[in-house]
Amino acid sequence: MTHEALRVIRDEHATLAAMLQSLMQMVRRGPVHEGQDDSARFFDVLRAMLFYIDEFPETHHHPKESNLLFPRVVRVAPHVMATIDQLERDHATGEARVRKIMHLLLAWELLGEARRPVFIAEVTGYVDFYLEHMRLEETVVLPEAERHLSEADWHALNAAFATNQDPLNHRVPRDPQFDRLFTRIVMKAPAPVGLGQ
Repeated sequence: MTHEALRVIRDEHATLAAMLQSLMQMVRRGPVHEGQDDSARFFDVLRAMLFYIDEFPETHHHPKESNLLFPRVVRVAPHVMATIDQLERDHATGEARVRKIMHLLLAWELLGEARRPVFIAEVTGYVDFYLEHMRLEETVVLPEAERHLSEADWHALNAAFATNQDPLNHRVPRDPQFDRLFTRIVMKAPAPVGLGQ
């Protein structure tokens, strides 16, 4: 039996992984594409992508994992405590890291190419960090949850995660406040997230 909370978590991870992949694709390509300076669109879509990462996973996804999922898993599978400690440290630093990257992007945009290498190094490290974070959740924590949590635990988790409305997930109704963000990212970002070039 697949629990709704697990489906939501895995869907959100898949959306975020696609976002991170598109972000790195754009960063590698840069603001000049096929001889054309596309700086305005480039910086605009990167800002929107970073805002999404800061706005949705950091404020909706992570708190539910930290407050609802992780304590239940530790209770029934205490041998994963070291992994959950690492995941909690990741959650605690993630928001500050995204904000630092946003600042570095603005510095590159406003102060020029000399700021580009620092941004690229920081965003590359962050993407690697985040992909590893999701891998640990999916290979260590979620299997233990599936094996050990009770039906009462699943009922509470399913109810909590069902309220998540990831603006980039086509399976759930989109919160109208995210329409502009969704449209901006999808129309300007490259595949796999968007329809842009």
